[in-house]
Amino acid sequence: MDESRRAPVRLYLLDDHTLFREGLLRLLGADARFEVVGQSGTLAQAIVQIASLMPDVVILDYDMGEYNALDYMRRQAEQARRPATLVVTAGLSERDALALIRLGVSGICRKDVSTDELIDSIHAVAMGRVLIDQRYLQSLVAQGTHESRPSFTDREREVLRGLLRGQSNKLIARQLGSSESAIKATFQQLFNKLDVRSRSQLVMVILQDYRDLV
Repeated sequence: MDESRRAPVRLYLLDDHTLFREGLLRLLGADARFEVVGQSGTLAQAIVQIASLMPDVVILDYDMGEYNALDYMRRQAEQARRPATLVVTAGLSERDALALIRLGVSGICRKDVSTDELIDSIHAVAMGRVLIDQRYLQSLVAQGTHESRPSFTDREREVLRGLLRGQSNKLIARQLGSSESAIKATFQQLFNKLDVRSRSQLVMVILQDYRDLV
C-alpha cells in the first residue's frame, strides 16, 4: 500500500512525567504516519481510556513513580483486547526485562535511540513484531538454562533466528526463499512445540531455555 494512503498508527502515551509525554507528543504528532489518540499520567485513567480508545500501540516509560510497566502489563492482561506495548526506558534490569517479555511486551527500546529508530520500533510493534533492544537480548541470552530441550528442524531454527532479530514474516520468508504462509505455519508449529501462544512468549522461552539451539 502507498505510504501516503496508509492509515496512521494510533498511539497512546502513558507516563507520570508531563515533559516526557509532551516531548513524544510533539515528535510523533508532527508525523502524519501517527495519530496520538490519548495520553495520561496515571495507570488507572490509562486503563479506562485505552479500553475505550483502542489504540494500536501504547508507549510508556518503565518507571512511573508509584507504578511501573510491569503493573501496566498485569492490568492489561485482564482486558479482552490488548494493544501492542512499547516500553521506552533509560535503563532496565535484566530481571525486569525478562518479566516484561514473560508478560507479553511487544517491544523494549532505550531512550537514547535515534528518532528514526524509535519510529521504526513503533511501526514494528504495530505490525505485530516483537522488538527487544539488542543490549537486553545479549544479557538475557547469557542467563539461558538448558533443562528439557526440544529438537528443532533447520527451517524452525532459521525462523527463530529471524524472530530474535525482530524481523517480520515477510522479511523472513524473503530471506529463506519461502512464502509468508509457510513462515506462519512454521511459527504455529513452534507455538505448539513450546506450548506458547504469542511471538513475545516464544522469544521469552527461547531466551530462557533454548538460545544455544538456534
